[in-house]
Amino acid sequence: MTRDHILHRIRTALGRSAGQAAPADLPPVRLLVPEVDREARILSFTARLEALGGTVQRAATTQEACALVAAAIEGKSALASNAPFLAECGIAALAGVETGITDRQRLQERCAAIKVGITSADYALADTGSLVMLSTAHEARLVSLLPPEHIAVVPVERLLTGLDELFTVLPRPAEQTSSMVLITGPSRTADIEQILVRGAHGPGQVLAILVG
Repeated sequence: MTRDHILHRIRTALGRSAGQAAPADLPPVRLLVPEVDREARILSFTARLEALGGTVQRAATTQEACALVAAAIEGKSALASNAPFLAECGIAALAGVETGITDRQRLQERCAAIKVGITSADYALADTGSLVMLSTAHEARLVSLLPPEHIAVVPVERLLTGLDELFTVLPRPAEQTSSMVLITGPSRTADIEQILVRGAHGPGQVLAILVG
């Protein structure tokens, strides 16, 4: 089936002709943000992420979050992104944690060699257990995607209900970042013989620490 034939079938189904301009009176975008209190968001996020094989821990303070990270990386090599919140928690200063790398080649080499990548997240989505990562100088994508384990330390204030609320607070992501990645649990695939394999395209273990 050719490209032109496919487009012709789509136009026919929509009742349009080739070259016809899009209607000027497009309906407004419908974003429905439910009223969900913070504790319910936390419980939903935890249930969704753990159902996918991830882990969620809660920390009342930044100091407690730092202690949880220290325990999780004990005996492992780790690299932290340059996110200000990680420095605020004291995670960037933990013994054995590399951070402050800005050179892309050097970052790639270290992310390929270490065991744990530590990041924050710009947002988290309660209804799917997803982490929303905007690629910036502070949050390089490699830190959350290349190491076999990923720890995300996220303030509970960034926990949104879902995609509708995300696009309410961030209606034009492309104006702020070249890449927005939604991480929903550990990497997994069943492409080969329908056998589920974890860690094929990214971290096989994901730990989210909600702070506050």
